[in-house]
Amino acid sequence: MDTTTEAVRELLHEAGEVHHRVYRIADGVDDDWASWYADWLIRLSELPELLAAEPVRSELVYVLVSLDKRYAAESPDEDWEPYYARGIVEHFGAAAG
Repeated sequence: MDTTTEAVRELLHEAGEVHHRVYRIADGVDDDWASWYADWLIRLSELPELLAAEPVRSELVYVLVSLDKRYAAESPDEDWEPYYARGIVEHFGAAAG
């Protein structure tokens, strides 16, 4: 995994931990999780710097939901974080480091 994708994976992990804490009363359950993640990733993380551009929030929500559906359909033999990180980096065309 290249350094940009690994850094995005780490951000997704951090977002997951924060999201679970915020939604602890519901044991992390949030039907609109992708909106929360997109907002956090754009406003409160280094994602825009890693991608060398600030994604439009609605596009990032779309990418996250699409990746979630693909991940569920494919059932890959890996955790969701690296899978989603690759998808985000590929979609937004970030320069791999």
